[in-house]
Amino acid sequence: WDEVLQFVTFNYNTSIHATTKQTPFEMMHGRQVTLPFDQQKEIISLTQDPEHSQKIRIYLEKLVNEARNNIIKNQQQYKARYDLHRQDLLLKVNDLVLVKTRNVRNKFDIRYEGPFKIIKQLGHKTFIVQHVKKLTLTRQVTMDVIVPLVERWNLI
Repeated sequence: WDEVLQFVTFNYNTSIHATTKQTPFEMMHGRQVTLPFDQQKEIISLTQDPEHSQKIRIYLEKLVNEARNNIIKNQQQYKARYDLHRQDLLLKVNDLVLVKTRNVRNKFDIRYEGPFKIIKQLGHKTFIVQHVKKLTLTRQVTMDVIVPLVERWNLI
C-alpha cells in the first residue's frame, strides 16, 4: 500500500473534482499541473536530404582542421615558452661532469655520481665518460643524465 500511495495521491490531486470543477493541484498552486507528456512537442517529420551526408562530412572536416590548427598553434606557443629560458649545454672533451645515479634512491641518497671526465663525444647529445679516480669505470651517457661540474670559487 505505501508503495502506491504517492501515485494515488498524485492522481487524486490532478483529477477534476465534481464539486469544485477544478483539480486540487490547481486550487493549491494556481495553475494546471504540467505532466511529462504535456511537454512533448509536435512530431517533426524529417525529410531525406541527399546532400546531408556531404554537408556532415564537410562540417566534420572543418572541425578536424580547426582542431589540428589549434593544436599546432598551441604546440608552437609551448615550444616558444620552453625555449625562452632553455640553454643548451655546451660540453666538450675533457670537461668534468656528474652523472645521475641509475638505481632507485631514497630521499637522502646521493643523486649524482662522479666526477667523470668526458673522453669522447659520440653524437650531439651522447658522450662516453670516464671516472676521474676509477679509470676503469667508463659509461656511455646522454645529456639528460649529465650535470656539468662547476668549480667553487673561493671568495675569501
